[in-house]
Amino acid sequence: MELDASLYWLALGHTPGLAARLTARLLRKFRTPEAVFRASLTELEACQLPAPAAQAIASQQALKPAEKELQRLRELGFRLLNWNEEQYPRLLREIYDPPPLLYVRGDPAVLARHAIAMVGTRRPTLYGNQMAERLARDLADRGLVIVSGLARGIDSSAHKGACAAVRGATVGILGNGLDIVYPKENKKLYAIVEQRGAIITEFPLGFYPAPENFPVRNRIVAGMSLGVVVVEGAQYSGSLITGRLALEFSREVFGVPGNVTQPTSFAPNQLIKQGAKLVTSWEDVVEELPTEIRAELFPVETTSVEERASLFEQALTPIEKKLYDLLSTDEPRQVDEIVERSELSSSEVLVTLFDLEMKGIVRQMPGKQFVRVLV
Repeated sequence: MELDASLYWLALGHTPGLAARLTARLLRKFRTPEAVFRASLTELEACQLPAPAAQAIASQQALKPAEKELQRLRELGFRLLNWNEEQYPRLLREIYDPPPLLYVRGDPAVLARHAIAMVGTRRPTLYGNQMAERLARDLADRGLVIVSGLARGIDSSAHKGACAAVRGATVGILGNGLDIVYPKENKKLYAIVEQRGAIITEFPLGFYPAPENFPVRNRIVAGMSLGVVVVEGAQYSGSLITGRLALEFSREVFGVPGNVTQPTSFAPNQLIKQGAKLVTSWEDVVEELPTEIRAELFPVETTSVEERASLFEQALTPIEKKLYDLLSTDEPRQVDEIVERSELSSSEVLVTLFDLEMKGIVRQMPGKQFVRVLV
């Protein structure tokens, strides 16, 4: 949306007592923001608005701060996106209280792509950080946009993982104004995310990151994504709230299982108990996506089965191929049996199996048993 056409949209956001749901009610009745500000006080009161909000609209007192903000947006080079525009996230438009207006830093085109959200605690374990970064990188490598909240901890790891992917893109969603960096130590990360995707918020410029903003922000995280991956989170955490919001919005919910003795494992483990998909790798997420989206992300290859098999075998070292040939996709083999059949030392076998597992072509099962992963 051109900034010059945004004045009345901004004015709605500056009207006291007018949250997203009331703004949506007005726009559905009057069709455009301009029509809202042309309405009489009687018409506005008929929409069951709080008296201060109706009077503020009728007096057009919000237009002056909106004009100032418009000038500031021009200076900063930020953009605005209202819910009538094509680049507005399609899934977000479907929730019961979508934000009518989004402030955007970066490339708004990324908001129209398929996205997966990743959330978690601000005080993660080393395991949590590593899982978030690895999953985000692997999913971004497959063409999914990684959505998170640019907070400390798991959010930061998710954004970093997405940006580490060759074609990775990510979206950061703020609980404050677009011109405020919070937390301050994420200043460099803000710049990277803006370059590799977009940073968005529904809050006006200068809006302070108050605690009550973040549950409001979380509905955008869940709403614009195909699903939400919860990596770590305590019993009363924003990540658990985001997971439950995803369930309300009929989105997929995924949990990365954690050590039951760690308080940060409560949220994902609880969600898994309630039916969330247990996730240990990117495949666990992708296989739950709708068929048409999987087909779009993974178009049918033109190479034959024989050609793919040949290319795959060429990529393995002789020892890797030897162990891979000893495994099957449906019958796990115990590590002692693999050592005996391969006639290699146990250390060689363990190191090679670990390498194959990191490449995603072997999976370890309980009891030190291993199987092939379909490639």
